[in-house]
Amino acid sequence: MRAITLLFSLLGLLAGLLTWASPSSSQTTRDWITGAPREVVPIKAWPDGKKVAVCFVLYVEVWGKGQGPNFRPDMTARNPDVVDEAFRQYAIEWGVPRVGRLFRDQDVPLSIALNAQFPERHPEIWKQFRASVPKAAIVAHGINNSSEMLPLDKGMDAQKAYIRRTLDMIEKSAGVRSRGWSSPSVFPNVDTYAATAAEGIKYSLDGMDSDVLTRLMTSAGPLVMIPYPAQTVDMGHYLSRMKESIDLERLWIDYVSELAREADRDPDRPASVVAIGVHPFVIGTPAGAASFRRVLEALKDQPLVWLTDTDSVMTAAGRKPQ
Repeated sequence: MRAITLLFSLLGLLAGLLTWASPSSSQTTRDWITGAPREVVPIKAWPDGKKVAVCFVLYVEVWGKGQGPNFRPDMTARNPDVVDEAFRQYAIEWGVPRVGRLFRDQDVPLSIALNAQFPERHPEIWKQFRASVPKAAIVAHGINNSSEMLPLDKGMDAQKAYIRRTLDMIEKSAGVRSRGWSSPSVFPNVDTYAATAAEGIKYSLDGMDSDVLTRLMTSAGPLVMIPYPAQTVDMGHYLSRMKESIDLERLWIDYVSELAREADRDPDRPASVVAIGVHPFVIGTPAGAASFRRVLEALKDQPLVWLTDTDSVMTAAGRKPQ
């Protein structure tokens, strides 16, 4: 009898572990950063029966002279640092417009993670870029990426004021009140999630640990987390891991293709979604654009892949039934 009782206990424990590990489980868990309740948003399929939603998010950012990513860290002590300043300036003046033309020519939706200062600092470049992708979703990305970051050490009210200022600036210059948020330099803290929800943000790209949509129940209301995996962001691979655009081409195609293969083999799996962060420093060069064009062409041929933008993912997720 004791052995039978032990057997049933072990079977119950195993069943619980399988339920917890299942990606289709709608069980509410606790978010590992905030401690708030977090649940899977059940999506069986995206529009037209697609199973993998892919959102490319272009980061259009303001860094400032002497600040920002460095192509040659060994030269940062120079004054002037011609190489690193040129690296940053090329991305703004040539990379951003080139990416806009690429998405226009490929007729693929784009999401823009926008530093609020960019349109006012670079009005002609912004005008040219926005004309190429007039329908691109705009995700608020803070005021800039160097000197005016989230005030993480000043409490909830300061973060709410910063987020409100960011949204106001973007609305004034771009005519859009952003529904989405991406913290500058991916550097939020526990308060950021509730602060964004309190200021009317509906979704965040600060969730980097999932293949499916989840909903974080913050103290200020629900916030949908669109997966933004660190493994797919181009800048870290390019600057820290010395990967070229052709390496990223293979990475992105393999990443999405494997999600599609999993969905094809198991149609009952929940529909997945990935927001892939890209930067004009990488895909805005001629070589980067050539590699990225092949990525878009390859993914357009995948029958289960939906190339879309972050706002459209939210719209589709809100439709019933799923």
